[in-house]
Amino acid sequence: MNSETPIKIRSTACPHDCPSTCALEVEKLGSQKIGRVRGAADQTYTAGVICAKVARYAERTHHPDRLMHPLRRVGAKGAGEWEQISWDDALDHVADEFLKREAKFGAETIWPYYYAGTMGLLQRDNINCLRHVKKYSRQHSTICTTLAHSGYMAGVGILHGTDPREMAKSDLIVLWGSNAVHTQVNVMTHVTRARKERGAKIVVIDPYRNATALSSDIHLMLKPGTDGALACAVMHILFAEDLVDRDYMQKYTKGATELEEHLKTRGPEWAAEITGLKVEEIYEFARLFGQTKKSYIRLGYGFSRSRNGSVNMHAASCLAAVTGAWQYEGGGALYSNSGIYHWDKTLIEGTDVTDHSVRILDQSRIGPVLTGDKRDLGDGPPVTALLIQNTNPMDVAPDLGKVHKGFAREDLFVCVHEQFMTETAKMADIVLPATTFVEHDDFYQGGGHNHIQMGRKVIEPLGECRSNHDVIVALAQRLGAEHPGLQMPAMELIDETLKISGWPDAKSLELTRWHDCQIPFEEAHHLNGFGHADKKFHFTPDWSKIGPDYEGMPALPDHWDVIHKADAAHPFRLVTAPARNFLNTSFTATPTSLKREKRPTVMIHSEDAAAINTAEGDIVRMGNDLGSLVIHVQIFDGLLPGTIIVEGIWPGKFFIEKVGINLLISSEAGKPAGGAIFHDTAVWIRPEM
Repeated sequence: MNSETPIKIRSTACPHDCPSTCALEVEKLGSQKIGRVRGAADQTYTAGVICAKVARYAERTHHPDRLMHPLRRVGAKGAGEWEQISWDDALDHVADEFLKREAKFGAETIWPYYYAGTMGLLQRDNINCLRHVKKYSRQHSTICTTLAHSGYMAGVGILHGTDPREMAKSDLIVLWGSNAVHTQVNVMTHVTRARKERGAKIVVIDPYRNATALSSDIHLMLKPGTDGALACAVMHILFAEDLVDRDYMQKYTKGATELEEHLKTRGPEWAAEITGLKVEEIYEFARLFGQTKKSYIRLGYGFSRSRNGSVNMHAASCLAAVTGAWQYEGGGALYSNSGIYHWDKTLIEGTDVTDHSVRILDQSRIGPVLTGDKRDLGDGPPVTALLIQNTNPMDVAPDLGKVHKGFAREDLFVCVHEQFMTETAKMADIVLPATTFVEHDDFYQGGGHNHIQMGRKVIEPLGECRSNHDVIVALAQRLGAEHPGLQMPAMELIDETLKISGWPDAKSLELTRWHDCQIPFEEAHHLNGFGHADKKFHFTPDWSKIGPDYEGMPALPDHWDVIHKADAAHPFRLVTAPARNFLNTSFTATPTSLKREKRPTVMIHSEDAAAINTAEGDIVRMGNDLGSLVIHVQIFDGLLPGTIIVEGIWPGKFFIEKVGINLLISSEAGKPAGGAIFHDTAVWIRPEM
């Protein structure tokens, strides 16, 4: 840099699909150039620490493969043959196709499809305003948190818990189903502080020895989908050894008597057979938890992503209520704090014009939807047009065989608004270039912490890139969709939403950079009661109030044996865990992330590798009834025999046969309210000759 171009520091927030939502400081090197990205040291949750992939965000923003201009397909679908067109031509073409299909089939034939490529509350969610005004098919967003949400709500009754900063004041922290080192690094900041300042013990519950497990005092390496059994056995010991708080349960819980009786047949020997853990390990953890008043359970998403995921989440959440850990500073539990923000999204999402008679399609079942499954479409029309923002279903959705078949339909019109030519963008008819978070205005909430944060534009958009909101507004004008949320500039919409939701206005938030929304101790710890009408924590959940598909779900915490079990034909249980340098398929284009992750591999225990006659670096074929793929072997004994791990959602182009790991993942919806079951898969493996 020369002396005439001083480095300026701009404040913003990380937009990516992570509960940490880090407060950031970005170097602005020019009108269209950023430099280094750092965590804001004075924000009490971020505390100056961010993940390496976001720290090198300039590598993504200024990547030579960024999409810079609108494109129209001129060759066969997926062939990669494009012509550059103007924005007006692109938007006119999209609107014309939507209007023609709407006239022929009705508005439900169009499905705006999105998710969490940005977690900004405007740029992510404004697509719903267009959806609701036009009465396009609605979306049930299930690909990430629905199962975890259902399980937590079943017991706690509201989506908030102990202030995550209180982990630093805990004497025992249980990281259950969360590889925080990979997925929310700020958790480890507060965990490390507790260890250094208080000598806190760290327990990690996860099917393999990942980076977070390596930092623990106790790692409970259990079989995938068996967390409910572990939770029950721990509670069995707590009751048997009088490590429970009966006064607390009498005052704050419902079903304690039934729970204690039920758990008499759910001891550690029973759980050891199901989980693969040793009886001694279960006793060690149970006694440590029961004897430590300031015990904090940080509940993750991973262990909920199975057919019994909601039941597992509920069972794990029961532990803090059995011991009364909620009473103490540094005690209790947290899954998500998203319930503290009380947003009014009328303007952003058009909630005032939502027509609940319009069908709702399950995001995770996009494969069956696009291939005409009547269980999804009902009596309505086929989906013949998609508008896609913030997601890459050709790689990240379950049941990729059907997803790919659906996108290949000649009668399906697809518009994708993206930053890179993803596998999904390759299948589009129109591709629109999208801004990154440093090129547009937005605001954010922290699901894993307590802050609303402002994210003003740092640099001007590169090329011809436009923000999600700008694209939605421009399409709305062409489609005749009228609503205040489709006419207001971004900052005006942000300002109005903040004010009608009861928060400081945009100017105030910009000055302070963030607003701490943490609720009082008594509310966060549920000392004024839990979220149910009776103010109790429910050991006996009413699943019918959580979702419509509740038949067969257990009435008490349990191991609900509905998972895709390993058998002679499919002897291995697969977990598709997150990679450290990717975030779904974000960052899979950046050179440093690719260099560090190297290539797709399947982690196999040495005993299993020997049994199937394979070695380090060999190529194997793995599959099930949904299909098969080939992948390189990594011998790794940090998991139980019979468990295999494939880290990262590598785009299909990096696999030998050009199809990704989600080919093997079922699109079956978890109970009771749906949810993708990414970690509930049995497969066979054999050497590829």
